[in-house]
Amino acid sequence: MAAEKTLNDLFLDTLKDIYFAEKQILKALPKMARAAQSEDAKSGFLHHRDETQGQIERLEQVFEILGKSARGKTCEAIQGIIAEGEEIMEEYKGTAALDAGLISSAQAVEHYEIARYGTLKSWATQLGLKDAVPLIDANLQEEIATDQKLTAMGEASANPKGAQKKAS
Repeated sequence: MAAEKTLNDLFLDTLKDIYFAEKQILKALPKMARAAQSEDAKSGFLHHRDETQGQIERLEQVFEILGKSARGKTCEAIQGIIAEGEEIMEEYKGTAALDAGLISSAQAVEHYEIARYGTLKSWATQLGLKDAVPLIDANLQEEIATDQKLTAMGEASANPKGAQKKAS
């Protein structure tokens, strides 16, 4: 009979999941920056790439706290979200709606990350992983801030431009 899984096991599996996801996001952000039409979107994606690198480093510290090697576990969810973003880049290339689509894709990623980090923070607290909580919370707060920036960017320019008939 299989050994009973615990919250510790679930925490580690979820940590591996978000670690894999962050590494995939790190690869996707430069592509999104190249595809974006507005300078605001380009610089926003590149800024978040730099933040993502820091988030990966914090996750590696959490693995260290646990005495585990930092390695990811394939995250089907993030692969699907990134694939949808790539589809938008192809289907809307050169259109006024492209940046709105890229922002939408980026927000889907942020919402996934916010959910994962919120859960990990709660579990770390319950498991008494006091040193891990602030590291996870730092990532969570950055993801929330990025989501808010994306909302503002979409509402200020990308969505209204996307409503126009053709790219200027």
